[in-house]
Amino acid sequence: MDFKQGYNRWLTEEKVEAGLKAELEQLTDEKEIEDRFYKNLEFGTGGLRGKIAAGSNRMNVHTVGKATQGLATYLLKHKKQPSIAIAYDSRNMSKEFADTAASVLAANGVKVFLYPSLRPTPMLSYTVRHLETDAGIVITASHNPKIYNGYKVYGNDGGQITDEVAKEILNFIDETDVFDGVHTMCLKEAEEKGLLEYITEEVDKAYYNKVATLCIRKDLIKEKASGLKIIYTPIHGSGNIPVRTMLKKLGYEQVDVVKEQELPDGNFPTAPYPNPEDKAVFELAIEMAKQTEPDLIFGTDPDCDRIGVVVKESATSYKVLTGNQVGILLSDYILNARREMGLLSEQDTIVKTIVTSDMVKPIAAHYGTQVMDVLTGFKYIGEKIKEFGETGANNFVFGYEESYGYLSGEFVRDKDAVIASVLIAEMALYYKEQGKNLYEALEDLFQQYGYYREDLISVEMEGKDGQEKIAAILSALRDNTPVDVNGVKIATVEDYKLSTRYNCLEGTQETIYLPTSNVMKFILEDGNWFVVRPSGTEPKMKIYLSIIGKDLEDANVVLNNFKKQVLAVIGVN
Repeated sequence: MDFKQGYNRWLTEEKVEAGLKAELEQLTDEKEIEDRFYKNLEFGTGGLRGKIAAGSNRMNVHTVGKATQGLATYLLKHKKQPSIAIAYDSRNMSKEFADTAASVLAANGVKVFLYPSLRPTPMLSYTVRHLETDAGIVITASHNPKIYNGYKVYGNDGGQITDEVAKEILNFIDETDVFDGVHTMCLKEAEEKGLLEYITEEVDKAYYNKVATLCIRKDLIKEKASGLKIIYTPIHGSGNIPVRTMLKKLGYEQVDVVKEQELPDGNFPTAPYPNPEDKAVFELAIEMAKQTEPDLIFGTDPDCDRIGVVVKESATSYKVLTGNQVGILLSDYILNARREMGLLSEQDTIVKTIVTSDMVKPIAAHYGTQVMDVLTGFKYIGEKIKEFGETGANNFVFGYEESYGYLSGEFVRDKDAVIASVLIAEMALYYKEQGKNLYEALEDLFQQYGYYREDLISVEMEGKDGQEKIAAILSALRDNTPVDVNGVKIATVEDYKLSTRYNCLEGTQETIYLPTSNVMKFILEDGNWFVVRPSGTEPKMKIYLSIIGKDLEDANVVLNNFKKQVLAVIGVN
């Protein structure tokens, strides 16, 4: 079926929701129609993510229903009486999509445990394990702009589904007609039949108690937490209650919340791009800080799985730390605290992604612990936690990725900004007692281990043409591998699609034992590197850069030059 046939079917189909049909009737741009109907919204290990609108390549009640029908068929194939937990965040249509999913699952005989109000994504991960359900769904598009929403699926281990599971679910989705193949049941009937149960606050309390156990320097928190001044913004998301509940529970009494960003709002009126990587979302918090002079500022994204930290770098200016920098600080803090408490062991392992800073490696070596790399995506960190539990060969102490996601503990299997907020507060408290802020603590680490700097370039490539262009760029890099960047030889090429690591200087090759992914990493003789990959959640090509400088000023110069040189090599303006 070509895009025009798909468009016409949605126009004439009686089951299309009235508002969606009216939206389609107003479309006149053929390119827009093509983009909405040239394919079905892709389902992968990250589930679904797309713009909220009518069409087969958009997030709406029909595409959510179709995906859920495929998931229900998968669950019924593998379990006699399957169950599932569902949560949702503050985005537009999140509750409606969660109700749609519950309706479809119940109609198929799958027992549904549904949160009655918004919750963070990591709490869904915990709930799957706590209630021992066979799967989980969370409705969220993380930090994307307001026009997006998404649908993430979790396995019974609390981690996002693996590639093999996603592929099997996708097969069932593809076999499902978006209108005629989807079964539904009203939620009231589902509740009466015992197929729907709303999750109680007892699960929240159990989660909070678990988070509290992750504090390391407990005596310090007990004695000094009340003196730490914090400004927190939930950025109109789901973190407001859980983060503040945990901070209060641990004795952090001086927590000011950015009022304009406190309440859930899917339109994100003060932050069109609700991403804690973006300094703009902290403008209101920084204005507050000029009056209250806090020790710490942080903010969580809409589904509260990512967290951004703002520090004072001079008497008059504030800086948003990068995801790598917060990860470096937490890695060193956790290992140092574990050593102080007599908990450190050679099996202690930090897990990070291949696009995350390598600065953690000399830090881990200093403490006699290990670092392990995985593919981009926190699900791969979750898989390592499961593997460590099965083999006992490693002890998971911390996992993180450059995109502001962090995790400690094993009861959640995804990045968790509630947990991260507690650890960051403890870390800030520790350094405050030493007369330092987090910026000064980071500078100490740079002086000890080297001035690592990283950057991410996101190149937007919308629609079918954009996806084809991204694929062509990666194919060209694979077929005609560059030999140098501005005269510095490329020493190693890691191709995660072909699972090969090629030593360009020696002409040798070895196998990479990770899942395949269309990602290429180029490591230069001087230790600098760059990675190219398509985004798994947005119409973008992502280019990651990492360099090491002699000092902060040198690192900034080297990074800026390296960025220009890499873009020239790739052929992107």
